[in-house]
Amino acid sequence: MNAWLLATAVLLTLGMPPCVWAAGRGTAVERLAGLNLATALVTAVLLLTAQGLGRSSFTDVALVLAVLGPAGTLVFTRFLGGRSMEAPDTTARGKA
Repeated sequence: MNAWLLATAVLLTLGMPPCVWAAGRGTAVERLAGLNLATALVTAVLLLTAQGLGRSSFTDVALVLAVLGPAGTLVFTRFLGGRSMEAPDTTARGKA
């Protein structure tokens, strides 16, 4: 195990639990921030792994994730997320 892989293990061990906790609890904005932070953390882990193992293919995956991760999170929340509790119910108004 070299220093790059040790840094990867430390980053995963210390960095990922707060991201999972933030993405699983709190308001919708806090969950979105936790998910975006986890994406950035995984990008860094992939870069460290690529350096530690000497495989450049992980670098390509990390760069693609860095570009598409935040946009994918926003698309996911827009199209697959539930309605906010404060939003008025437009379907009930249209039927009445």
